[in-house]
Amino acid sequence: MNVVNMSSLRVACSNCNLKESCLPSGLSLRDVEALDDLVVTRRRVKRGEVLYHAGDRFQALYAVRLGFLKGTVMSSDGREQVTNFFMAGEWIGMDGIANGVHSCDVTCLEDTDVCVIPYERIQAMSMQVPAMGLHFHKILSHEIVRQHGVMLLLGSMHAEERLAAFLLTLAHRFEERGYSRSEFVLRMTRAEIGSYLGLKLETVSRVLSRFHHDGCIEVNQKHVRIFDPEALRAIVSGTTDHDRGTIMITQLAELQSLGIENNKREGAQPAQHGEEAGNYDLRRLFEERMRLKRMRPITDEGAWLAAHRVDNPHDSHH
Repeated sequence: MNVVNMSSLRVACSNCNLKESCLPSGLSLRDVEALDDLVVTRRRVKRGEVLYHAGDRFQALYAVRLGFLKGTVMSSDGREQVTNFFMAGEWIGMDGIANGVHSCDVTCLEDTDVCVIPYERIQAMSMQVPAMGLHFHKILSHEIVRQHGVMLLLGSMHAEERLAAFLLTLAHRFEERGYSRSEFVLRMTRAEIGSYLGLKLETVSRVLSRFHHDGCIEVNQKHVRIFDPEALRAIVSGTTDHDRGTIMITQLAELQSLGIENNKREGAQPAQHGEEAGNYDLRRLFEERMRLKRMRPITDEGAWLAAHRVDNPHDSHH
């Protein structure tokens, strides 16, 4: 593992092309120059090497300049569990803040450059540049939100939904860094994806093949092209084209049934068999449904159906 002294490379936060990801925006020139003192060294870590191990003493955070890494923990029976993937512009090492030691291993999935930022310097700089302290708190908050998303993914999503969400999230992260959101290379193996998503290797391969067959994506070994992100979003929400059609039919039938019951209460004669769809004013039924639900009437039937997709029991879980 190589350690590069910053003074020899003259690399500063102020002229780094990833500063918008690592540092707060809207800083004065004076603040930017002060932040140049944050980074003392830069480490180059080869593919397969470990940035730090679980149990190592916590001393610094790491900002990824180039490369891709994974975080893993070891289960009691010796199985490796992937807990996170890191890419350029992201910070690593916050797992060590609480107890003063790191709780996971971080391994490089490709040759990687990281900036080493001593934690004590971050604390001092947060006092000198308040925007930096706020930015650091946002990074911590973002990690909490990410963990919540992973819990939701593992706790309530099926295999197809998990993998679709993973691909969309990865595409968004690439786009934030100026790369294509529709075409990228998976730096991790399918086994590592499965470990992160709580899926078996065969399941990951099967679902990717299904997405490929359905025209959502194209997979060529580790190279991925996303053709239909909306289809992937529909999978995540649990609402495919078939599901949407079923929901509309169910809700229209429910509205017709509501009209029959209203007519009975008002003393009107029910329509003859086969004539219900032609004899009821659907717009009035939509408004009646809104009144019963104590909601504002929605005059557009399509909007009403879209607003009430949650009536589908399958969607209520998402």
